[in-house]
Amino acid sequence: MKKLMTFAIFLMISVATFAQQALWGGQEIVSPEIKADNTVTFRLNAPQAIKVEITGDFLAPTKTETPYGVFDLPGTADLIKNEKGVWEYTTPEPLQPELYSYTFIVDGAKVTDPSNVYMIRDVASVTSVFIIGGERADLYKVNSVPHGTVARRWYESSTLKITRRLTIYTPAGYEASKENYPVLYLLHGMGGDEEAWIALGRTAQILDNLIAQGKAKPMIIVMTNGNVEQEAAPGESALGFYKPSMRMTRTMDGDMEQSFPDIVNFIDNNYRTLKQKSGRAICGLSMGGFHSLHISKEYPDMFDYIGLFSAAIIPNENAKSAVYENLEEKLKVQFAKNPKLYWIAIGKTDFLYKANEDYRKLLDNKGYKYIYYETGEGHIWKNWRIYLSEFVPLLFR
Repeated sequence: MKKLMTFAIFLMISVATFAQQALWGGQEIVSPEIKADNTVTFRLNAPQAIKVEITGDFLAPTKTETPYGVFDLPGTADLIKNEKGVWEYTTPEPLQPELYSYTFIVDGAKVTDPSNVYMIRDVASVTSVFIIGGERADLYKVNSVPHGTVARRWYESSTLKITRRLTIYTPAGYEASKENYPVLYLLHGMGGDEEAWIALGRTAQILDNLIAQGKAKPMIIVMTNGNVEQEAAPGESALGFYKPSMRMTRTMDGDMEQSFPDIVNFIDNNYRTLKQKSGRAICGLSMGGFHSLHISKEYPDMFDYIGLFSAAIIPNENAKSAVYENLEEKLKVQFAKNPKLYWIAIGKTDFLYKANEDYRKLLDNKGYKYIYYETGEGHIWKNWRIYLSEFVPLLFR
């Protein structure tokens, strides 16, 4: 018995020692290191690597043609190896305030920064992230303000005959209050899901900060999943851990639009909401902007505030749904009901710029009122965070 106890103690010490080596045994690397002047140094301990590069949205973009259009993709820069086998790269200029993402490319293979625990998934890509504070980027930070609650809720879609998941933000004080709140329905782009806006869009941080500053009304934010064949985001449903893909079916075939009242009814039945047009807004990016356009015209008495962020406008040639028929007639009905805000935003180099320009010409020719907001750059999350932070203060006034 004594020998058994001695062996057990020895085993515990060995395991503890191994764990400590795993935890503390590596070389201490600081990456990214944000300097006082907002230049940033990235480091990777890879003494056996032949070539190490970094790619990130702080580097000059390159136009790249993909099956989904021409995108501004991040450029690359070389890291230099020092005598200790640590590769380094320092930005030549200070970075402007923003949330940035990046990955290393080690001998052709993309890897996240092992020294940076902060990562975000965008469809099938995982990138390391950091924030340069100041100006608008302070909205993306967790600051010392009252915080809202983020919940994941499941609802039954009687239209789609499937149980599906939503991400829902309720503002600080909601639980203790007896008030009814307005609701913003916030829609993601192609390949995204109900996690996209809360992670990449920094929705909770933006709303917490704008509400605390008195720049936005307290509101509920409902972040939907626009892929009607999905129950929930990858890894969050009975399908398990499968590889996410941009190639989703039934994303722009009318089913999302036709099933949207299921979501509104669920929210109105389970949350304290203002159950009228003046208490509802809808907006989205890219595919989500497409859905927002067509949902809002399909149900002209449902939303008083509409936002199109870098929106796709026209359905593809295979979309045969009645939702997309008689566009001009439906817009005529919608605008005759005088929505309080119709807001369109896009970047100058976005591959959807021409489609948005043509759509604005249609609205102009009909005399329909809208607000237009243009930024630089293209089809990127930097712009969509800007649009959300500009759109939200205009709501429910």
